[in-house]
Amino acid sequence: MKSTLGALAITTKQAEKLKVLPHRQLSPHLENCCLRLSATVSYEQAEQDLTYLTGIRVPAKTQQRLVHRQTFKLPDIEQPIPELSVDGGKVRVRTPLGEPCEWKDYKAIATDQGMLANFQNNAQLIDWVNQQPLAQPVVCLGDGHDGIWNIISQIATDEQRLEILDWYHLMENLHKVGGSIKRLNQTEALLWRGQVDAAIALFSDCKRKQAKNFCEYLRHHQHRIVNYEYFQVEGVYSIGSGAVEAAIKQIGRRVQLSGAQWNRENVPQVLAHRCAYLNGLIGSPLPVS
Repeated sequence: MKSTLGALAITTKQAEKLKVLPHRQLSPHLENCCLRLSATVSYEQAEQDLTYLTGIRVPAKTQQRLVHRQTFKLPDIEQPIPELSVDGGKVRVRTPLGEPCEWKDYKAIATDQGMLANFQNNAQLIDWVNQQPLAQPVVCLGDGHDGIWNIISQIATDEQRLEILDWYHLMENLHKVGGSIKRLNQTEALLWRGQVDAAIALFSDCKRKQAKNFCEYLRHHQHRIVNYEYFQVEGVYSIGSGAVEAAIKQIGRRVQLSGAQWNRENVPQVLAHRCAYLNGLIGSPLPVS
């Protein structure tokens, strides 16, 4: 068996005590070293880094197979989740030879106790959240995309869920309207206090298509536009979905490596691998003497 100490000959009894599964040629610690490295860099780079750090070579293909036969742990939620945010990221999917590759969406959920991502399987995300202890209320944050709110609508119950439209995305949409700076500033001040009807009234005489679209956007999300000023000053709830946006960026550092393309069927496992690493669920910290 390969280990970080070199090649080891062990008995069946020793393998059972060390929790080495049958037919495995890598020690559990060496496997975790491989999994931690390949969660951050390409399999080829992980092979080189492992060789440099330990003197043990585990080929890139072996590391890839190791990832795809794992059942990665999900976050262990101990306390009721007070807030969660939902967003989407992009992953490049391999296509048949001669066809251009495609960028496809995946979704992620971030909580204060861990994150989870999946590819074209929103039900898995929803089921996981609903199996966890949730606060009363549980705050759900997202941007203006309907796909995000379709997921959130299936989390907890309508009575338990408090939906909040991300303030920063709201402002991005406001400033796309353009036109009078004075009116934009007035609108921002009204929306900061959750006064949606008054904000819409400011555009009553505006014929610009962008203004009409923005008013429809406000009406569509009116029940999610809260008194942001109060929430911010009192520190009651978050007003932005920065947690999940940060999670998407962290996931993207692996799945969007330069030139990376993935077989469609492998994407869920690649996301699970990266999330398990970011959640600190690959291997246990070694004791400090």
